[in-house]
Amino acid sequence: MKILLIGHGRMGHLIEQTALTHGDAIGGIIDIGNLADLQTIGRVADVAIDFSAPAALPAVAHYVRTTGTPLLSGVTGLSEADLAVFDDLGHFAPVLYSANYSVGIAVFARVLRQISDVLKPDFDIEMTETHHNQKADAPSGTARLLLDAVNSRRRRTPVYGRHGITGPRDKKEIGMHSLRGGTEAGTHTVSFFGPDEVLEITHRATSRQIFVNGALHAAGQLIRMPKGRYELQELLFGGKKE
Repeated sequence: MKILLIGHGRMGHLIEQTALTHGDAIGGIIDIGNLADLQTIGRVADVAIDFSAPAALPAVAHYVRTTGTPLLSGVTGLSEADLAVFDDLGHFAPVLYSANYSVGIAVFARVLRQISDVLKPDFDIEMTETHHNQKADAPSGTARLLLDAVNSRRRRTPVYGRHGITGPRDKKEIGMHSLRGGTEAGTHTVSFFGPDEVLEITHRATSRQIFVNGALHAAGQLIRMPKGRYELQELLFGGKKE
């Protein structure tokens, strides 16, 4: 598999090293400093893997539309309008966006979709995510992914942190809390607080390698798919996202 790597920060470097170790090839490297090269390089790889920044999305989208190169994106901090761009790009190439490429997180989200409706009537839901002190966005993209799994019908209201005198907790809210410090790769916990019992599910990443491995595995599947917008759940488990 030949990869066009977009974004050459910590994740980009690790993707490059891992891909080369696995026998894949790098067809080109694009970073913020040479983003304009996307307008001229043409199709140079089987797939573009983007772990850059939201500001690069217009250039990346133009590249996919003009070359038809499959796109795997793991950029976090995207707005709802940004995410809608991937739906359009699916008309030009197979496209996959996920805020987290860990297989464990994919299973975590799948489990939440299966159990949350059973617990919601009697359980309060709180979510906590912890990341390193250089993390730019809060809550994390993974936290938003897990929130969507719990709240896919948008019937509960996210509350981002609490301060002051808030009064009794609203049964229709989901608490979202972000911790930042040290070199934490990523820990996500969803807690269900019920009458006289608590159920907690936690995923803990010990290094970024799990995201790299998952992204490369998904990219290998994506290049075999027809044009369209895909979810990680579809590639891992088959069928549409539940």
